[in-house]
Amino acid sequence: MRLARLLTPDGPVAGRYDDGAIVADDGRYEVGRDGRLLPPCDPTALYCVGRNYAETLDQMDYERPEEPDFFVKPPASLLAHGEAIRYPEWTEELTYAGELVAVIDERCRDLAPADVPDAVRGYTVMNDVDALDQQGRTARKAFDGSAPLGPWIETDVDPTNLDIETTVGGETRQDANTELMLFGPREVVSYLSKRFTFEPGDCIAFGSPANPGLVEPGERVEITYEGVGTLSNAVVAPDPVWTPCEEFGSDG
Repeated sequence: MRLARLLTPDGPVAGRYDDGAIVADDGRYEVGRDGRLLPPCDPTALYCVGRNYAETLDQMDYERPEEPDFFVKPPASLLAHGEAIRYPEWTEELTYAGELVAVIDERCRDLAPADVPDAVRGYTVMNDVDALDQQGRTARKAFDGSAPLGPWIETDVDPTNLDIETTVGGETRQDANTELMLFGPREVVSYLSKRFTFEPGDCIAFGSPANPGLVEPGERVEITYEGVGTLSNAVVAPDPVWTPCEEFGSDG
């Protein structure tokens, strides 16, 4: 089953995604006509594992980690499926990375790997947008709009053997399978749950396969995980910086 959220003029609604509509307790809402998709959950945090594919380590010249290597994105980093990724004016190296994400279903901590499936609501897709020329992971990865997420949560999927494809402008850039992860989904969620208390809707991203790369304004990034769905977002140029001098003249 696919679970999604829609922003309507009367506020958000949530329910089952069915052929372009959200079936909620109070009726059926058509995506586009009645509202736009929101990120499919409302996390308190997005826990993101890096360096989790061997080919990516080789490509980026990283050392192989002995345990999951992670960082955190805040809720302000979220974008919905279909929303534009605004290219920040303060970077010249914006990159994409297609990642599988587990969404937590209930408040929990200190999970054994065998208990992880019962704590996970389902899986969705994230683009780990990265301003590669900034200093430190927080500056690079935790800014507004750096976590496009969606389009929905798929509740009925095994995350351990899924094909992955990322296209940029229609050209395939990433092509892999989740079985190539160094640390599997159950291991990662268990590991992080010993350090953090998860709340319903919290997200755990499992890292990107080989060939994360640069993206430019005007390009569209589409990330597909087999059995889960396709996350699609266009990259747009930054908004022009407004100043009073531009509006009224330098002597106004």
